[in-house]
Amino acid sequence: MTEIKALILAGGGGTRLWPLSREEVPKQFLKLAGDHSLLQTTIKRLLPLCGQEGIKIVAGERWDSQIAFQASDVGLKGNIHVLEPEGRNTAPAIALGLAHLMEKGATRETPVLVCPSDHIIQNEKAFQDALKTGLLALEEGKLVTFGIVPDAPETGFGYIKKGEDRGGWHDVSRFVEKPDLKKAKEYVQSGQYLWNGGIFLFRAGDMIHSFKEHLPEIAKLMEGGERTMIEGFKDLPSVSIDYGIMEKASSVAVVPLDACWSDLGSWDAIYQQGEKDGNRNVLKGDVLADRSEGCLVQGDRRLIALSGVRDLLVVDTADALYIAPRGTSQSVKDVVATLKERSRPEITQAPESARRWGDYRILHEGDGIKVKRITVHPGKALSLQYHHHRTEHWIVVKGTAQVERDEETFYLHEGESTFIQKNQLHRLINPGKIPLEIIEVQNGPYLGEDDIVRIKGEPNGRN
Repeated sequence: MTEIKALILAGGGGTRLWPLSREEVPKQFLKLAGDHSLLQTTIKRLLPLCGQEGIKIVAGERWDSQIAFQASDVGLKGNIHVLEPEGRNTAPAIALGLAHLMEKGATRETPVLVCPSDHIIQNEKAFQDALKTGLLALEEGKLVTFGIVPDAPETGFGYIKKGEDRGGWHDVSRFVEKPDLKKAKEYVQSGQYLWNGGIFLFRAGDMIHSFKEHLPEIAKLMEGGERTMIEGFKDLPSVSIDYGIMEKASSVAVVPLDACWSDLGSWDAIYQQGEKDGNRNVLKGDVLADRSEGCLVQGDRRLIALSGVRDLLVVDTADALYIAPRGTSQSVKDVVATLKERSRPEITQAPESARRWGDYRILHEGDGIKVKRITVHPGKALSLQYHHHRTEHWIVVKGTAQVERDEETFYLHEGESTFIQKNQLHRLINPGKIPLEIIEVQNGPYLGEDDIVRIKGEPNGRN
């Protein structure tokens, strides 16, 4: 297959899968369908097609640690993150990624595949076959979108009407906004419509030309290269690639994709995708389902027991529990809106979070106290820092900790502890060959993650 470059768009921060997805850890970083996160699954799908040097992930700096950790965990290492200064929708994100690729050696003839980071494609052979068909359409100068073959009258997606069949791919007749249920049923029954899945393929030069024609403000910045784009990014229009270019370009093709695709955009979608037991339950975690049918249960670490219930969604995390009738999961947005109005931390703060140096899990949070279990990978270190509003008490559970505190450096072993005062410079390092695990008890009037003043980071890890 022709050498392909890939841009993975990983900057989204939605909460449609609350309480599991949070603003700090959106769904692309969650393990929703197997042992890997959706981002990791996307990377694994693209590695055989694009290789180590062919994949770039476009996302904001806030996701840097998550991306670095998760990508490395599935074998993608190196300078893979294209820094998006802020969220400006998919057209500016793709333009920034394209400018980066051109500076790294891509030519105007280079095929570029754009994929969301949070979709599932179970039939990878069908995906690869569709990609080969898309490459044929590129030879005709087409911008290609992959249309998902619908299996239901879904009102949550836009649709693409197929035009003339060109031998596996079609000219696009028109793009259609999200329809009502009546229209969606008509579209599916006609066999002429596909879901718009947000996957695109184009030659770099063809897309650059399309930006010049339809989004000249973005194209002008692209001409200056990646640095120029970053400097002017915040002033770019927030516009999707669909609306800004694909719906306006004159030479667009669609390749039908029938590959067991799902965007896992709701808890009902998670249920549909999940492996069901003999009672049609989808169970994850420590779950006892007694005389219960048709339920989705997403457990955390404690026992969840159901008895005599049907068709429920139950999602349990360390700090929140969501229960709703199956079929109504879109209403989670109303719950999220109410919690935002009340400034509840459960919307933004995640109980678990990965960092370049390791990860942490919040065990307890109350009035003036937060307890974390922190894991630091061998050879990694947190940044040198201090806090204005909190003290910290560290207790080593496993491994050996090297502690820098003001002008002193000392070591702690299992069962030993130390205390960090407010405004006291400190750093935690794992000098050993096994993971370091500590319990951190924070006390103070404000315990937010932004009460960290960093003095200097470590090249091999930062907070």
